[in-house]
Amino acid sequence: MIELYLTDGPETRVVQEIKDWTWIKLTAPTDKEVQRVAAALPGLDKDDLMAANDPEEKTRLVHEDAYSLILVDVPAREIRHDIETYHTIPLGIILMPRNVITVCAEDTQVLTPFHAGRVRGFSTRMRISFIYQILLRTSLLYQQALTVVDRKRTEFEGRIQSMTDERDLLRLHELESTLVYFATSLRGNGGVLTRLAHSERLKPGPEDEEILEDAIVENQQAVEMAQIYQDIIDGTRDLMSSVMDSRLNNVMQRLTSITLILSIPTIISGLYGMNVDLNWMPLALTPHGFGIICALTSVVCVILAIWLVRRGWM
Repeated sequence: MIELYLTDGPETRVVQEIKDWTWIKLTAPTDKEVQRVAAALPGLDKDDLMAANDPEEKTRLVHEDAYSLILVDVPAREIRHDIETYHTIPLGIILMPRNVITVCAEDTQVLTPFHAGRVRGFSTRMRISFIYQILLRTSLLYQQALTVVDRKRTEFEGRIQSMTDERDLLRLHELESTLVYFATSLRGNGGVLTRLAHSERLKPGPEDEEILEDAIVENQQAVEMAQIYQDIIDGTRDLMSSVMDSRLNNVMQRLTSITLILSIPTIISGLYGMNVDLNWMPLALTPHGFGIICALTSVVCVILAIWLVRRGWM
């Protein structure tokens, strides 16, 4: 999908043709759309236009003769194992002499506020400022996503005593995977931001420099948040393992106690079932001997059960 935006005066509006100062927003572009953009902007490499469609593309900053390409990773929601979680996808930003092109495989929340008019001072004519605003918005979106992940982790800990389902293990695994993706992508984004700060070609003005510094600071803060939450989730996994081990120990202890109680009637019935002279078997010839033996066996089992309960083994 291709969308074209142009800032005229205080408002940013949708336009139908690619002209000077147009923001060209490509979302999962088709070959026809890529050819249209490449034809309207001479010197633009089609491969660079399609780079962000590849989920394996690495973050980087590349300067060509006619343009500069910035590739960063942005967070996106997805469903894995029927569980809502996050992953990261590449966002390509191409800076032309009079245009900015953004390319992404999904309609990312990073860009939505710009054409929705929710970013103060945004203009498609201020190309450098626009790029740095996108990068700042990316860092802030990572922080929001990390806050959601931590909230899910807190809810997970609150339910840890009642967990009996393998789905709970999958939830914890997805949280861990999300943090790994985030930490890797944030470090890559940090490298791009550092290169931008030292780039003569994309040197920011006085106002833009503050936006870039904010983006660097927020990205570093997101890196630290991801690391902290990873450490906390490691502790949560250890806690969960301890709870499951304790639960297993309790079950084994109860089963052992039950086995011990049941062994008493088994031993007595085994002794009385042996082929020996009845005269040598206590109560064998006594009237109601069978009932007496059963009663005595029950009393012994009850006494043993009470003793095990008091010891905390049942």
